[in-house]
Formats: sequence, structure tokens, C-alpha cells
Amino acid sequence: MAETQNRIAQTDLAPTVISIDAMGGDSGIKAVIGGMEKSARAHEGLRFIVHGDEAEIRRCLKRRPDLAALTEIVHTTEVISMDDKPSAALRRGKESSMWLTISSVKNGAAQAAVSCGNTGALMAMSTVQLRKTPGVARPAIAILWPSTNKQGYNILLDAGADIKADPQDLLKYAIMGASYARNGLGLRQPRVGLLNVGTEEFKGRVELQDAAKLIGTIATSSDFQFVGFVEGSDVPSNRVDIIVTDGFTGNIALKTAEGTARQVSDLLKAAFTHTLLSRLGALFALTSLRRLKNRIDPRKVNGGVFLGLNGTVVKSHGGADATGVAAAIGLAYNLAQNDFAEKLSARVAAGLAASKDVLSNMDEVSP
Repeated sequence: MAETQNRIAQTDLAPTVISIDAMGGDSGIKAVIGGMEKSARAHEGLRFIVHGDEAEIRRCLKRRPDLAALTEIVHTTEVISMDDKPSAALRRGKESSMWLTISSVKNGAAQAAVSCGNTGALMAMSTVQLRKTPGVARPAIAILWPSTNKQGYNILLDAGADIKADPQDLLKYAIMGASYARNGLGLRQPRVGLLNVGTEEFKGRVELQDAAKLIGTIATSSDFQFVGFVEGSDVPSNRVDIIVTDGFTGNIALKTAEGTARQVSDLLKAAFTHTLLSRLGALFALTSLRRLKNRIDPRKVNGGVFLGLNGTVVKSHGGADATGVAAAIGLAYNLAQNDFAEKLSARVAAGLAASKDVLSNMDEVSP
């Protein structure tokens, strides 16, 4: 305990500052402050700029003096609700905790932003304030998906930032996903797959066929492997590290997986409490069940990264508890430490330069 307290209080000449939206989540400010405390104990040199109701934030920090010393509070009571449309949030949300959280990244006060709030509004505000990376028409949300790979997770994008994606967009998703894999998972040459209805080369829409050609063209020069088309069953497999798809398909896959996980959890609970004998069996299996729960705990991989912006923004799940918020902050911290936004921009520029001739040829034959 003494060691963690020393770490949380440690000063650093070059701190990593994370901007936090304390008002956007379903679990309230208490969960956000709890997540900040957990992440500060795990990461050296971490500082916070927290946006929200100052009185409530100070109440939560009252018994956490070490954390309070690392925290700057920006007061606002304006909140973007989960039901607000992105257009409405942009019109009236300039004094909201979400807008101000992103502003701290825009003006250079923080290296990354974290919010549990409305995804559509967060993407809209982030795009307006931070602007898109040169060459990127549609930003994407990249999420971590539990897998049988040695790193334990695969990256899927887009998970719902935009329902459309043409071949050039999918090409840029592949480049951005590979950059994220290097900086987020430490993979030197990640494997990229394009989600399709089958793995055969002739399967899928014309747009997917064109995207596959583009991605294959720049794979070597962009330091990743293109494994071709992958199916839904490959998403959690060890065949691939990055799964590229449009936001419509990616979001449906994500929500289906979340619903299936909840159903399996409920069924297991029902099975292990059905009879006295099953309860006894649960006691014998308790260690294995805890290991399984720890392995697939979604709170520990909480955080979707907005790719394709001139700044790092991490979207935490709206219902995240302190453990989930800490995971999102930890992800933001790691990306900030690696100058992620700058490296991603450079990768996109290099990838587009490598595929310039192919893109020109495709434009010439387009109707």
C-alpha cells in the first residue's frame, strides 16, 4: 500500500495529462474518480484535468488527498445526455463537460481525452474540434476484442463511428488499425483481415473486392501482413490481429457479442444454482470460474479509440465502473506516451502515398 501511495504522489518533470469528462457516464462521478485513482496508482507521472460539477468532484476527492494533488478541476454543470443527437449536442453543448474535455486536448493542456458519454456526440465534437487527420474522410472507432492470440485481444474497426465505408476508407482503417496495434498492443507486423461473408477471393461486394486490392497493395510498405478476407468466426481467433469492416457491420457484431456474453453469464448462473448438487459443483469449479471471468472481463479492455483525428480520444463504455474507467484511462495514457496521434498521421500519409497509383486507376474506371 505504501508503494502505491508513493507512486500516486510522485512528481514528474514531464507528466502525462489526461482530460476527463466526469459527467457523461451512467455510473456517475464517483465511478470516474474511482477509475482515476486506480489508474494513477498503476501509471507513473499521470495527471488529470477533470471537467464537471466542482462541488461534487471535490466531495469525491475529499478522502483522496493524493489524487486531489494530481487533479485540476474545470467547473461545469452542463451535460450531454445519452439521448442527445450529435447535431443538437454541437449546437448547445459548447459549455458541456464533454466539449471542454476535448478542448483541453485541442489547446495542448492534455495529451488525451476520456469520456463515458454519448458516442455520437463525442465523435462529432472531437471531429469539429480536433479535425480529421489529413487524408482521412471518415474516422473510425477501434475496439479490443478478446481472442486466442498471444496478446489476448484483436482490434476491430470501425465499431460504429460511421455506417458507410468505401474502398479508400477501408484502406485507411487498415493503416490506422495497424498503427494502433503497434502502439497499443506492441505488435511489430500485425496481421490485417477484411471482414466478409466468406474467405474466398470471389466473395463479397465489389467495394470489398476493391478494398482488398488496395490493402494488399500497400501492406508490405506499411509494415503489416494482409491475410485477405476473414469471416465472423475469425474475429476472436488467432488467424488475424486486426479486423477491418464498416461501422454498420462492426457495431452489430459488437452488440451481438455483448448480448451473447450476458446470456451465457446468465445461463451459467442459472445452471450453477439450479439444485443443491449444482451449487456444490460450483464450489469445486470456483477457481476455474474466477479465472474465466478474469480472462473475459470486458471492464479490463474498456475503451474504444477514435482513429483518424488530430488528437487522442478514448470512449469508455457508458456504464463503466471504476475498473472500467481505469482501463480506458490506462489505454489513453499508453497511447499518449507513444505519441500515437502523430505516428498514426505519418502512417496514413505514407500508406496513401504508396497506394496513389492504384487509387488513381480506380478513380479513372469509376462510373
